[in-house]
Amino acid sequence: QVQLVESGGGLVQAGGSLRLSCAASGRTFSNYDMGWFRQAPGKEREYVAGIIWSGGSTYYADSVKGRFTISRDNAKNTVYLQMNSLKPEDTAVYYCAAKSRGLVLRLAVGAHYDYWGQGTQVTVSS
Repeated sequence: QVQLVESGGGLVQAGGSLRLSCAASGRTFSNYDMGWFRQAPGKEREYVAGIIWSGGSTYYADSVKGRFTISRDNAKNTVYLQMNSLKPEDTAVYYCAAKSRGLVLRLAVGAHYDYWGQGTQVTVSS
Protein backbone atom coordinates (compact mmCIF):
# COMPACT_ATOMS: atom_id res chain seq x y z
CA GLN A 1 0.00 0.00 0.00
CA VAL A 2 1.04 3.55 -0.73
CA GLN A 3 -0.52 6.47 1.10
CA LEU A 4 -0.57 9.83 -0.64
CA VAL A 5 -1.34 13.16 1.02
CA GLU A 6 -1.62 16.36 -1.01
CA SER A 7 -1.15 19.85 0.35
CA GLY A 8 -0.63 23.38 -0.89
CA GLY A 9 -3.98 24.16 -2.45
CA GLY A 10 -5.83 27.39 -1.84
CA LEU A 11 -7.35 30.52 -3.32
CA VAL A 12 -5.24 32.61 -5.67
CA GLN A 13 -5.89 35.39 -8.16
CA ALA A 14 -5.50 34.83 -11.87
CA GLY A 15 -1.87 35.14 -12.87
CA GLY A 16 -0.68 33.94 -9.49
CA SER A 17 1.19 30.81 -8.46
CA LEU A 18 0.77 27.85 -6.16
CA ARG A 19 2.95 24.87 -5.35
CA LEU A 20 1.27 21.58 -4.57
CA SER A 21 3.03 18.82 -2.69
CA CYS A 22 2.20 15.16 -2.40
CA ALA A 23 3.87 13.16 0.35
CA ALA A 24 4.03 9.40 -0.09
CA SER A 25 4.48 6.70 2.49
CA GLY A 26 4.22 2.95 2.75
CA ARG A 27 6.45 1.59 0.00
CA THR A 28 9.59 2.51 -1.88
CA PHE A 29 8.69 5.78 -3.56
CA SER A 30 11.19 5.35 -6.40
CA ASN A 31 9.33 2.23 -7.56
CA TYR A 32 6.49 4.43 -8.76
CA ASP A 33 5.78 6.80 -11.58
CA MET A 34 3.70 9.71 -10.35
CA GLY A 35 0.96 11.83 -11.85
CA TRP A 36 -1.20 14.83 -11.10
CA PHE A 37 -4.83 14.89 -12.16
CA ARG A 38 -7.63 17.37 -11.56
CA GLN A 39 -11.38 17.43 -11.53
CA ALA A 40 -13.55 20.50 -11.81
CA PRO A 41 -17.20 20.50 -10.73
CA GLY A 42 -19.37 18.79 -13.29
CA LYS A 43 -16.40 17.68 -15.37
CA GLU A 44 -14.47 14.50 -15.90
CA ARG A 45 -11.17 13.97 -14.17
CA GLU A 46 -8.32 15.04 -16.43
CA TYR A 47 -4.63 14.39 -16.58
CA VAL A 48 -2.35 17.31 -15.75
CA ALA A 49 1.24 16.06 -15.57
CA GLY A 50 3.33 12.94 -15.06
CA ILE A 51 6.88 12.08 -14.02
CA ILE A 52 8.71 8.80 -14.24
CA TRP A 53 10.21 7.07 -11.22
CA SER A 54 13.67 8.64 -11.60
CA GLY A 55 12.45 12.14 -12.33
CA GLY A 56 14.32 11.97 -15.61
CA SER A 57 11.29 12.56 -17.81
CA THR A 58 8.20 14.69 -17.39
CA TYR A 59 5.04 15.05 -19.42
CA TYR A 60 2.22 17.58 -19.49
CA ALA A 61 -1.27 18.10 -20.78
CA ASP A 62 -1.37 20.74 -23.49
CA SER A 63 -3.57 22.94 -21.30
CA VAL A 64 -0.80 23.40 -18.70
CA LYS A 65 2.36 23.07 -20.78
CA GLY A 66 4.69 26.00 -20.18
CA ARG A 67 2.86 27.03 -16.98
CA PHE A 68 3.09 23.99 -14.70
CA THR A 69 6.16 22.02 -13.66
CA ILE A 70 6.14 18.57 -12.08
CA SER A 71 9.13 17.40 -10.06
CA ARG A 72 9.96 14.85 -7.41
CA ASP A 73 12.40 14.35 -4.58
CA ASN A 74 12.84 10.63 -3.99
CA ALA A 75 14.84 11.27 -0.83
CA LYS A 76 11.80 13.06 0.62
CA ASN A 77 9.19 10.75 -0.94
CA THR A 78 7.45 13.78 -2.37
CA VAL A 79 6.20 14.93 -5.75
CA TYR A 80 5.48 18.57 -6.51
CA LEU A 81 3.41 20.57 -8.95
CA GLN A 82 4.52 24.16 -9.42
CA MET A 83 1.67 26.09 -11.01
CA ASN A 84 2.36 29.52 -12.50
CA SER A 85 0.24 31.94 -14.52
CA LEU A 86 -2.88 30.38 -13.09
CA LYS A 87 -6.18 30.86 -14.88
CA PRO A 88 -9.76 30.57 -13.60
CA GLU A 89 -10.13 27.42 -15.70
CA ASP A 90 -7.44 25.78 -13.57
CA THR A 91 -9.91 25.72 -10.68
CA ALA A 92 -10.37 22.11 -9.60
CA VAL A 93 -9.58 19.52 -6.99
CA TYR A 94 -6.06 18.30 -7.69
CA TYR A 95 -5.08 14.71 -7.02
CA CYS A 96 -1.73 13.00 -7.03
CA ALA A 97 -1.51 9.36 -7.97
CA ALA A 98 1.08 6.59 -8.08
CA LYS A 99 1.54 3.75 -10.55
CA SER A 100 4.13 1.03 -10.79
CA ARG A 101 6.98 1.76 -13.18
CA GLY A 102 5.90 1.08 -16.71
CA LEU A 103 5.10 2.43 -20.12
CA VAL A 104 5.34 6.19 -20.39
CA LEU A 105 2.15 6.26 -22.45
CA ARG A 106 0.25 5.07 -19.40
CA LEU A 107 1.15 8.16 -17.38
CA ALA A 108 -1.78 10.07 -18.84
CA VAL A 109 -4.37 7.39 -18.13
CA GLY A 110 -5.90 7.43 -14.67
CA ALA A 111 -6.98 3.81 -14.88
CA HIS A 112 -3.33 2.71 -14.78
CA TYR A 113 -2.73 4.28 -11.38
CA ASP A 114 -2.91 2.15 -8.28
CA TYR A 115 -3.01 4.74 -5.52
CA TRP A 116 -4.65 8.15 -5.15
CA GLY A 117 -4.54 10.95 -2.65
CA GLN A 118 -7.59 12.64 -1.18
CA GLY A 119 -7.17 15.78 -3.26
CA THR A 120 -6.53 19.45 -2.57
CA GLN A 121 -8.73 22.31 -3.76
CA VAL A 122 -7.28 24.98 -6.04
CA THR A 123 -9.45 28.00 -6.75
CA VAL A 124 -8.35 30.72 -9.14
CA SER A 125 -10.35 33.94 -9.05
CA SER A 126 -10.63 36.26 -12.04
